[in-house]
Amino acid sequence: MANFVWKGRDRSGAVQEGVLVADSKDLAFASLSRQGIVVSGIREKGKEAALPRAGRRVPAKKLAVFTRQFSVMIDAGLPLVQCLEILATQQDHKSFQKVLFQVRQDVESGSSLAEAMRKHPKAFDALYVNMVAAGESGGILDTILQRLSTYIEKSVKLKSQVRSAMMYPIAVITIAAAVVAIILLKVIPTFAALFAGLGAELPLPTRIVIMASNFLARYFIFIVILVGVAVYAFRAYYRTDNGRHVVDRILLGTPIFGEILRKIAVARFCRTLATLTSSGVPILDSLEITAKTAGNAIIEDAVLATRKSVEAGKTIAEPLRDAKVFPNMVVQMVSVGEQTGALDTMLNKIAEFYEDEVDAAVAGLIKLMEPVMIAILGVVIGGVVIAMYLPMFSLISKIG
Repeated sequence: MANFVWKGRDRSGAVQEGVLVADSKDLAFASLSRQGIVVSGIREKGKEAALPRAGRRVPAKKLAVFTRQFSVMIDAGLPLVQCLEILATQQDHKSFQKVLFQVRQDVESGSSLAEAMRKHPKAFDALYVNMVAAGESGGILDTILQRLSTYIEKSVKLKSQVRSAMMYPIAVITIAAAVVAIILLKVIPTFAALFAGLGAELPLPTRIVIMASNFLARYFIFIVILVGVAVYAFRAYYRTDNGRHVVDRILLGTPIFGEILRKIAVARFCRTLATLTSSGVPILDSLEITAKTAGNAIIEDAVLATRKSVEAGKTIAEPLRDAKVFPNMVVQMVSVGEQTGALDTMLNKIAEFYEDEVDAAVAGLIKLMEPVMIAILGVVIGGVVIAMYLPMFSLISKIG
């Protein structure tokens, strides 16, 4: 017979733990179940396996699927350790699989699920861990996991909308730059040699294009290095506190794209805060976590200022109004939610409204950009082609 260290909750919901002597883990589990103990972790004493700590960040989509499946299993009444074992075994993301095995091992050793997840911040962030802790303490872990999966799925959707809004112009500009560079490096020198042999007088547009071709051919390597250094310098500057504030303020102030970013930030703020407060996380902790997940330094400062005001005994709506970052409608609806005691419901409604607004804004931006990008591409490439054919027209007219 072996000694099994166990942890769980009794019929009243109180946390219980101890050591049980049994022939096997299954018999120990069955014995505890007959006593009315809902086992959260059980292991044989002295058999703690050492697993390597996984360090890679887990994709949000993988986390959303895991959370959804986890909630269904918990709701079906499966033991916590068994759920983690099944989900870890079927997980195809190797780094996440290691994390889940480590979490299962820590839970078997007597840790709570939140404590075990807190050791892996690259897989489970502060929002996730705090909500799981609230679910465990309130005995509503399955409900909390369902809310978490919904939140992660909507967060992934928001990020994909930002990516789709940015990728189209970036892709078009990159293709246009590549095409123009190929024309200047490969095609223009042939025309330049032809014109030099004919001794033709070149018009100004043609001379400009040939000068650009010669400059690019001579300094191509230096230009590539300069672009790489500029990108690296920008990323290094953005990683600083001052740089992040400057860039994020400029982005929020841009005419069309800035408004979309503002709506995305508002939707993310409302969705995160609603998810946390409805799950029983204290309001000060909720605001701190929400600030960290804002995705914009200006919004983050506004939320942290709100946290300080709430800590001093003020309402949430008042500092949000003073920050002058959130739209008046958001501030008024938050105020109504505080007065009626339905803040989480009001925040969810705001989040849904602004998520729909983001959908419409991104779709409209892409439709607007399509003709603009095509026109820019046509003007740039067409201008180069016309500039090189202008001397041809002149020579043909003289021959005629």
